[in-house]
Amino acid sequence: MRFSRRKMIAGGVAVGAGLTARDRTSLLRGESPSNRIRVGVIGTGVRGKYLIGNLPASAQVTAICDCATSRMAKTLDPNKEFAEVLADFRDRQAPRCNTYQDYRRLLDTEKLDAVIIATPDHHHVQAAMLALQAGLDVYLEKPISVTIREGRLLAEMVKATGRVLQVGSQQRTMEVNRFACEFIRDGGLGKVTRVDCPNYPGPISRSDYPAEAIPGGLNWDLFVGPTPMRPHNRKLWVKDEFEVNELLWRGWDLFRDYSGHLMTNWGAHNIDMVQYALGMDKSGPVKVMPLDENTARNRKLDITESALEQDWKEKWRRKTPRPNESFSDAIRFRPITMEYANGTVLNFLPGIGTARFYGERGTMAISRNKFVTEPIDLVKDASSISDAARWDGVGHVARPHLQNWLDCIRSRETPNASIEIGQRSVTVCHLANLARELNRPLSWNPAKERFENDNEANASLDRPRRKTFELPT
Repeated sequence: MRFSRRKMIAGGVAVGAGLTARDRTSLLRGESPSNRIRVGVIGTGVRGKYLIGNLPASAQVTAICDCATSRMAKTLDPNKEFAEVLADFRDRQAPRCNTYQDYRRLLDTEKLDAVIIATPDHHHVQAAMLALQAGLDVYLEKPISVTIREGRLLAEMVKATGRVLQVGSQQRTMEVNRFACEFIRDGGLGKVTRVDCPNYPGPISRSDYPAEAIPGGLNWDLFVGPTPMRPHNRKLWVKDEFEVNELLWRGWDLFRDYSGHLMTNWGAHNIDMVQYALGMDKSGPVKVMPLDENTARNRKLDITESALEQDWKEKWRRKTPRPNESFSDAIRFRPITMEYANGTVLNFLPGIGTARFYGERGTMAISRNKFVTEPIDLVKDASSISDAARWDGVGHVARPHLQNWLDCIRSRETPNASIEIGQRSVTVCHLANLARELNRPLSWNPAKERFENDNEANASLDRPRRKTFELPT
């Protein structure tokens, strides 16, 4: 059964409540085979494979989808690093798993309870919205979107349908990270005046590569999706499978049409912790601007050419190409500063390893499954933190985060990384990239999710979509 978005919104809570009651009863009564939640996986690249391998036993994968049949083949019959990760799936579920290249056909055909979406970023919102319309719960890899506006449309649809959507920001479920963020949020550092984050590179705006023959089994039209059609070249989509000048090529993740690059990819994790710790899960900064030399000098921040180059050498040289011009002139490496309404400043700076919070009582640096304070005895009692070892393992283990999603599918409670949390966190990352592109200060209204009196900036909140890949209405 399918629903139009307009009808769902018109029906309000009653529609979502009806779906919730029906599906919860179905799952609890065991109408799903073996009382396991039937999951389809859309996107079987590196992350999709790890998520399949991390999926708890209370769910089973009954269908997979990828525009490249070669990736599905390597999922059903894994080798190398995925041989162990996917061993149980290969032996128990793969023989009965259906395959699709087009997620629209999967959603129209398969009898599912939920989907995991691990496609390239430019397909995230459309795939998620279509799944919601099909009455399914969704696990959506971060970042949720490539534009601020499409993320908001997705959040509206989650609310209208009453479905459970978990964003793949697993640090929201990590006990160590939750403790650290709540310690700061509840006043453990006193007033936080400043947060410094790594200067995550933004995307490459141009992607002009010579045409190459399309490999067998790749539906290039499907990969391009809502973005402008262009000739096939493997550099545009193949990620982490070959090197270019010592760079482990990141494919689609490098280009503006498909992604916000490392600012929205890795940055989405770090900024999610910043938003959590600052108590800004329903808001965001109000001022955004590129850092100029005078401002940096006054704040005693080093954003010189040598600092930017050293930062690239130490952190990014295996992940993003060196700019043709100087680092200082390359907009995607431009340091950014933001300010929240309460005066807290957020900086994206070279030489920073992870999010560091500066408060009246000391500092705290938060990374994945770890935090460090100065003074070291600032946290008096961390006994509430359970064993952090369950998060150790290859591929950024997400099993407890997936378990939280499955638990919420049954209980209909809000998951740890809700769509609203995901939208607000990635918005900060999008704002950083937009300030770089426009190269001027911006005034942001987080309540309206619009720039103040700035038509040019507001025009960048969304992008045109190619015909047949429009968002559902």
